[in-house]
Amino acid sequence: MVHIFSRPPGRIKGIGRAAGGLVLAAALLALAGCASVPPPDASMNQAQALLQSARDAGAADYDPVDLGFAQAKFQQAQASMAARKYADAANLAEEARADAELARTRAQLGSARAQVQAKVDENTRLRQQMEQAPAQPASAPAPAAGSSAPSTLEDMPAPSASVLSAPLPQNGGSQPAPAQSSQNQDQGGQR
Repeated sequence: MVHIFSRPPGRIKGIGRAAGGLVLAAALLALAGCASVPPPDASMNQAQALLQSARDAGAADYDPVDLGFAQAKFQQAQASMAARKYADAANLAEEARADAELARTRAQLGSARAQVQAKVDENTRLRQQMEQAPAQPASAPAPAAGSSAPSTLEDMPAPSASVLSAPLPQNGGSQPAPAQSSQNQDQGGQR
């Protein structure tokens, strides 16, 4: 035997009305929730401060793309504030803040890299000057080609005692300087 159950006709209309009432209540709650969101003044102020900080850090030079994103989102947030869409304004202000912070950080990184590169360039220039300095000393004249003269004063030996002249006689006369042999001159005055 098969039993067929059917609902009474009045009950279906009651369920439809209850469901309609629930949908209406949910819509009213959603509207009430939107109306209770306060203006995101703090988020807007933070986003504006970070935008200025990014500009001050040089984001226009080092990261103009992210700075542009941040400025565009901040303008959208301002438009949402004017339209009293505070939830949208809060979300856009947070996105603008994040983009501005990224732009500021990248600008600081770019500035630091530029400073490091400037120091590396300066060090390279100084190294090149140091390498060229021993080849051509500025204080001593360069020896003539083919001469056997020592290149620095530190390498030059002291003259031997035979090269030095004897003291002048006490009687006021003059004494001729001792003649050096050619052998002494070839050895540079050393024995």
